[in-house]
Amino acid sequence: MTTEIELPAAITEYFTRLDGADKRAAINVFSPDAVVTDDGHTYRGRQEILRWLGSAAGEYSFTSTRLSTRITGATVTVTTRLEGNFPGGIVDLRNIFTLDAAGLITSLLITV
Repeated sequence: MTTEIELPAAITEYFTRLDGADKRAAINVFSPDAVVTDDGHTYRGRQEILRWLGSAAGEYSFTSTRLSTRITGATVTVTTRLEGNFPGGIVDLRNIFTLDAAGLITSLLITV
């Protein structure tokens, strides 16, 4: 029997918003000086992350399924399977989050 690890609230909210129509609403779970690295590009601070959520992260419609979770201190690694209308239609991604003391996301690294 496998037990699913409960995600911190900010990460749960991030995935909920990314699966929804308004991906830009996910900005509320990031700290003001957060950093996101996705597809070889780095976005620093809420303004750049907001642009990323509206463009690169919002370019396609998709749903995500959590495949695995590992929590080590303030670092949470979530492997997800995205399925959607992007080239290839399916991809497994590692999402490596770091949280601050308030529970907000301070960094997110998205890799294949």
